[in-house]
Amino acid sequence: MQIVVPDEFKYLYVEDDEHPIVKIPAEVLRKPARAVAKIGKKHQALADNMLRIMRKAHGVGLAAPQVGVLERVVVVAPQGRAMVLVNPEIVKSEGDSIGEEGCLSIPGLYGDVQRAEFIEVRALDRKGREVEYEMEGMAARIVQHEIDHLDGVLFIDKVDLATLHWMHPYLDDPRAE
Repeated sequence: MQIVVPDEFKYLYVEDDEHPIVKIPAEVLRKPARAVAKIGKKHQALADNMLRIMRKAHGVGLAAPQVGVLERVVVVAPQGRAMVLVNPEIVKSEGDSIGEEGCLSIPGLYGDVQRAEFIEVRALDRKGREVEYEMEGMAARIVQHEIDHLDGVLFIDKVDLATLHWMHPYLDDPRAE
């Protein structure tokens, strides 16, 4: 899907030191990420940087390709509790849930996406230990969205097109009038 950003939202598509999240149509967002063979200091620094960037952008999840790194690392913060997932894999999913999603790489665009209501995800934590989490609702949605990024899939590939709409993400932004 080709996205045409309306003029009044173009200010959200700046990429610089202050706004480091990669935006569409960057090719890195469409490429599958490589598995991490061994977690080292480089990956811990990457995770710390991603958490900082995600929080600054008021996000709840961020995948390494969104910061230009093609490795299977995501950070998520459902209910504000931050987690680092390396090589995440959904091992079980159940139920269906439709909910509105947006994306830090496509700021201002939102729409309804169908996802599993419940998932079990297996991954490595930031220290390389195997972890497994059961998640439902919003937490499950966030993890599925971020794992899609690792496969080069964006929410606009799964969205109900009839629900797509533009909205300023920061209502206190003076440009959101």
